[in-house]
Amino acid sequence: MKSRRFNIHPRSKRDESLPYTYEARVDVLSGRGRDPLHDHFFSDTLCGLIDCLDAQNLRPEFVQVYGVYRGRQIRLDTVIVTDTRGHWLRRPELCHVLEAHFEHTHEACYKGHVAEGHCAFEDRSREGVGPVW
Repeated sequence: MKSRRFNIHPRSKRDESLPYTYEARVDVLSGRGRDPLHDHFFSDTLCGLIDCLDAQNLRPEFVQVYGVYRGRQIRLDTVIVTDTRGHWLRRPELCHVLEAHFEHTHEACYKGHVAEGHCAFEDRSREGVGPVW
């Protein structure tokens, strides 16, 4: 008897050109320690991760954000996902800024947020979790 392997992940998780998940590392010492002490936050979407960080009043200057692919991580520039006052951007402005940045730079880690009016991540949860140690 043959067995079938069913993939229960959203379709976009099988697209290896998109991050599998997003991670934030937050320095809980806010730069006051000799070495940072990190809390970790995760979400299937960048907007979900930023919503989670914003809800916990975590300031961008003490956060490192990563797109996590299978086998590698790419650090994202937090300046791109913040406004001129240093506050986190929110949907839909966040999505448009990310897509404009991708169109300008072709950096794959910013791909898929609103390409041609379609979000490649719309089949994923926008919930964030953390802190996780």
